Amino acid sequence: QVQLVESGGGSVQAGGSLRLSCAASGDTYSSNCMGWFRQAPGKEREGVALIYTGDGDIGDGSTYYPDSMKGRFTISQDNTKNTVYLQIDSLKPEDTATYYCAAGLILSMTAVEALGVMPLEDFIYWGQGTQVTVSS
Repeated sequence: QVQLVESGGGSVQAGGSLRLSCAASGDTYSSNCMGWFRQAPGKEREGVALIYTGDGDIGDGSTYYPDSMKGRFTISQDNTKNTVYLQIDSLKPEDTATYYCAAGLILSMTAVEALGVMPLEDFIYWGQGTQVTVSS
């Protein structure tokens, strides 16, 4: 079991920035990647960013962003704190959503890149979500 707790959401004006945090605990070795997803009211959950955390306590840190998310989102990790971050810059009203952190098992980063989307079904553990609201 992996427990995930997100924080850092809030209400910001367009153009601002936020850094979301996801603290992981438990059997983190049961997953090899961490991802951020978001879901706006009435819309499907979509992948934002993924980082490969590897099979041990030191992953290679390689990252993947869907094409629609490249440029303003940056995922990073601090292995010493078992924490993954999502930096969001130049926020837009359309970024308003609940942001979820998830831990999963993927075949490989190469497979994800070939697929062209973050495989929702490969993410096993989910946090409770943190709300991001962007006003114009």
